[in-house]
Amino acid sequence: MAEAWAARTRQRSVFKWLLWLGALAALTAAFLPFRTQVDKLNIALTFLLVVLGGSAAGGRTLGLTLAGIGYLDFHYFFVERYDSLVMTKPLDGLVLIAFLVTSVVAEQLLTRALDRAEIARLRAEEVERLAALGSETLSAGRAEDALSRILDVIRTELRVDRCDIVERDDIVHRAEPWPDARMFVLPLVVRGRSVGLLRLAHSSPIALAPAQRRFLEALSYYAALGVERVHLVAEAERADAFRQADALKSALIASLSHDLRTPLTTIKALASRLRAQALPEAASIEEEADRLNRLATDLLDLSRLNAKAMPIRMELNTAEDLIGAAVQRLTGTAGSARVTIVHPDADAESLAGEFDFVQSLRALVNLVENALKYSPADAPVELSAARVGARLEFRVADRGPGVAGAERERVFEPFYRAPSVAADVGGAGLGLAIASRLAAEQGGEVRHAPREGGGSVFTLSLQAADITL
Repeated sequence: MAEAWAARTRQRSVFKWLLWLGALAALTAAFLPFRTQVDKLNIALTFLLVVLGGSAAGGRTLGLTLAGIGYLDFHYFFVERYDSLVMTKPLDGLVLIAFLVTSVVAEQLLTRALDRAEIARLRAEEVERLAALGSETLSAGRAEDALSRILDVIRTELRVDRCDIVERDDIVHRAEPWPDARMFVLPLVVRGRSVGLLRLAHSSPIALAPAQRRFLEALSYYAALGVERVHLVAEAERADAFRQADALKSALIASLSHDLRTPLTTIKALASRLRAQALPEAASIEEEADRLNRLATDLLDLSRLNAKAMPIRMELNTAEDLIGAAVQRLTGTAGSARVTIVHPDADAESLAGEFDFVQSLRALVNLVENALKYSPADAPVELSAARVGARLEFRVADRGPGVAGAERERVFEPFYRAPSVAADVGGAGLGLAIASRLAAEQGGEVRHAPREGGGSVFTLSLQAADITL
């Protein structure tokens, strides 16, 4: 097909040459009988029109050829002495030179204008084709289909054997090596960020014309957008899967927490009867029932916090009352004797804040229980309160293993256990998560910071208030 197209192109080119050379010969023959009567200027202008017409139809080579032949025709047939290349009048030489210069200049200007017009036309077609391609590919139903379509177009337009994308994040395609191919690699960049490499391969060296290179650069940007779209779709699908899993988990937690309450109540009652009969196993049964009851309560509270259904009642309370209630709540529990109250401020008794007392007490107790759980048996846990600007802060300092920097945010996630934590430590990993969310419901927060000398400092930050004693 390519050979037939080239043959037709050569035939059209030969026809144009014969046509315009014939036109010049016909004009020469037409003017020849009247060469003594027709003004030389008219003949020169007529020849000039043939030169311009040939240039427009056949290009620069045909135009220059017509200008040269026209000059010789004009000189030989229409300048005295006729039928020779000898001039008898200097003015005729000026006319000939003017004709030749005008023909060449006009031909060059016309050819240049036609070349620019052709370039503009090709650019317009290229832009239109790229726009249509971009609309077609990027609006494809699946991001992978759009990217595959772009690669097919590049491979077809540039006539290469293979085309693929090597992604640095290794999400969509991983290209196998091509040991027997000549390769051309182009980086894929979106908003100044590299997302991969576009790789072309062919059995022979790849040589791209300027127009092909522009086309490839334009399509490489579409390919980069396609890669980014694949990434965004994958991230959206993962986020949606996480949301669905979280919703299912919340529903399961709420269901379990409700369903566990009734059998736990029954077990607790039966354990109390057995304990009244002085059975040694009764105390263990009752203790385990209490532990399961606390877990069910934590699960129920977590589901309420997720559903934004936890009741919050903001009131004016003092730091002293909250710390005292926390110490009283911990009395009798394991390690409660290690809790030490520290008063760094002289006016600690006058510290106050606006918060929900019950929920804040729950959060603070969770922080202290977490510190007791992870601290050595002989290390005290320090509990203090201080006013910092507009915040009332309760600090719980321990000498536990601490939390690595990468885990400081994750320790507040439900069920999360740091890798450094011993496997035999009890609990379900809900205490810090519930404390953090209870604080957030009141406009506060729970923060973690490493403690100098080892350990952790967890801070419950609430809204402070001014009171008059």
